[in-house]
Amino acid sequence: MKDRKIRMGMVGGGQGSFIGAVHRLAANLDGQIELVCGAFSSKPEVSKASGAELFLPDERCYGSYKEMIETEATLPEGERMDIVSIVTPNHVHFEPTQLALEKGFPVILDKPLCFTFDEALKLKETIQSTGLPFALTHTYTGYPMVKQARAMVASGELGKIRKVNVEYPQGWLAEKLEDSGAKQAAWRTDPKRSGKSGCFGDIGTHAANLAEYVSGLKITKVLSRLSTVVEGRLLDDDADVLLQFDNGAHGLLSASQISTGEENALKVRVYGEKGGIEWCQEDNNSLYVTMHGQPTQQLRAGGNNAYLSDLALANCRVPAGHPEGYLEAFANIYRNFSFAVRAHAEGGKSDMHIHDFPGIEDGVRGMALIDAMVESTEKGNVWLDLKLS
Repeated sequence: MKDRKIRMGMVGGGQGSFIGAVHRLAANLDGQIELVCGAFSSKPEVSKASGAELFLPDERCYGSYKEMIETEATLPEGERMDIVSIVTPNHVHFEPTQLALEKGFPVILDKPLCFTFDEALKLKETIQSTGLPFALTHTYTGYPMVKQARAMVASGELGKIRKVNVEYPQGWLAEKLEDSGAKQAAWRTDPKRSGKSGCFGDIGTHAANLAEYVSGLKITKVLSRLSTVVEGRLLDDDADVLLQFDNGAHGLLSASQISTGEENALKVRVYGEKGGIEWCQEDNNSLYVTMHGQPTQQLRAGGNNAYLSDLALANCRVPAGHPEGYLEAFANIYRNFSFAVRAHAEGGKSDMHIHDFPGIEDGVRGMALIDAMVESTEKGNVWLDLKLS
């Protein structure tokens, strides 16, 4: 692996998949990873057709993830896949991840981690016992100015953190789109495929992960109101949550898929004793910093902006004034994961202080938060402790 690209197999992401194409673009962007095989659909004929569109050999386009993982494990090193990317709906996260790890393959998995909290704990145990690299694609932690925000908080520039607010409004499910045959809406609103939460499980987990990543704090208590606004929908499509963090700070989380007219307006604000910061995904190259008694500063992404932290600069790809966005943030996770995979293969460790990425702990916390949000709502919007075991 030292003198060649990392060879990737993919589970899911076939014809009609949005996120599969995003993962492939992100994996390919830095020239570290190449797609060599896949089980792109639960339907063998669709998997074969999807692989053919990607110019893969017919014998490397498998009819099931089990066939792919077990067959690839028998191939010689350098020919078989090295890692597995899993981009399926939530109910098909646990089994292929578990099997891949058992067969010795590092895994990069789309979020949320799995279908239930019990599955999350089992995956954590497997990852700890195998020692294999594992990444979870909480995309927004890959943005350079998110990393700049994290570095500024960690260095104490804002002082003790007092409040963390995060919001993620979308409007794409303002109508009952799942009844129109829309594939993405259908599985995300189906409790048999998405899990016990819709909106919070899908984008609320992103928001919570971003709040924890930037602030460096952990959510310990929640009081939630999950709502189903669109009549006849089976899962929540709107969420409002009060948060308490492990240093005593408080916060707010709002996630919505029925906020008509909104696209992906994810925003995080962190307030400390000395100042505050604000970042918005729709203006992702900017970080706004307001220190107490001073005018607001606008920091900008760019590999030549020497005032940025080492963490931010290591994840900038172009000079200032050249926009980089969602695909590049996604690619930062893949690139940083590839460094960890190479280091593991050589018996070492990569520098997670600079080339970081979300992992199993983030995934377990996300599943625990889903459980807590649902339980808090069902019990009449009460405060609940986050349960991690």
